[in-house]
Amino acid sequence: MKDTIDVRTGEELDIVKLEAFIQQHKPALGRLRTYEQFGAGASNLTYALTFEGGEYVLRRPPLGPVAPKAHDMAREYTILSMLQPHLKQVPTPLLYCEDTAVLGAPFFLMERKRGIVLDTKMDGTYDELLGQRISELMLDLLVSLHAIDYKETALYEMTKAEGFLERQVHGWIARYDKAKTDDIKAVEELTLWLKNHIPDSSDATIIHYDFKLNNVMFNDDFSDIIGLFDWEMTTVGDPLADLGVMMSYWVTEQDEDTLKYMLGKPPVTVLPGFYTREEMIARYAEKSGRDVSAMPYYITFAYFKLAVIGQQIYARYRHGQTQDARFEQFGQLVKNLMQHALAQTK
Repeated sequence: MKDTIDVRTGEELDIVKLEAFIQQHKPALGRLRTYEQFGAGASNLTYALTFEGGEYVLRRPPLGPVAPKAHDMAREYTILSMLQPHLKQVPTPLLYCEDTAVLGAPFFLMERKRGIVLDTKMDGTYDELLGQRISELMLDLLVSLHAIDYKETALYEMTKAEGFLERQVHGWIARYDKAKTDDIKAVEELTLWLKNHIPDSSDATIIHYDFKLNNVMFNDDFSDIIGLFDWEMTTVGDPLADLGVMMSYWVTEQDEDTLKYMLGKPPVTVLPGFYTREEMIARYAEKSGRDVSAMPYYITFAYFKLAVIGQQIYARYRHGQTQDARFEQFGQLVKNLMQHALAQTK
């Protein structure tokens, strides 16, 4: 299934300036033959570029004003560079550009991996054993990421592990307040509960913090995961917060319709054979040896965090900073997520 689209209106790249930059810094790539845009994703803009010398991916921030410290291309490029030797699924970064005169914002190039990215459709023959295998591969990759000694990487100096969860809770509440467009009844009670019930964090690890099914790539027979993408939120922090984010995206057949149809069609994880959230959490506890008794809090916070990200995108749409029609529905999406998160506290 094709994962690229024709470039959306207003999101075109300045090919003349881009080619001049590439010829100056990576002339071995040759001329640019074609470029398309990856259709998925609602944050950074991502493009597939085909040069005479191979295929690469270009990532740059979204158009218009962005949240402070968000969409930091230099940071993501550095993270890819330091983690790629430790985890084979990390794409190899190629080139970073901080000169905004080229494309209007910093950007970087990385290798393009080829494989299968799952979202709402499962092509070919499916059986329950395949759903089970995909569930286990996903969970085991997260455990492997958390097992990397962050003190052996530059993340040790780039991040602050102490007080991570408390900073996150208060920080995401502040981000919501800044991006707020409509009054949502659930928010005040939910944020008060989140502030008053922060658990003691477990040990600190490298966390991806956007770990979900359509951010990984499988090989053709689903025997392995060959790619893990979108590292912009990566930091050192509580691994259970990472698991919570994964579980907030892990929709199952038993979930209410507002979750299953959150972005249109339900994800493939609603199919028989895929692990439930409870089974995923139990496997994480077994594989990692960590106490997961506080997971209800982490999942509730993850729903709130997901709602805030949706609100930031919706605010950009409401203020005319993006014309992407997909974002018109995000106002209702945010309300549904806030109400669902509050329901988890009862």
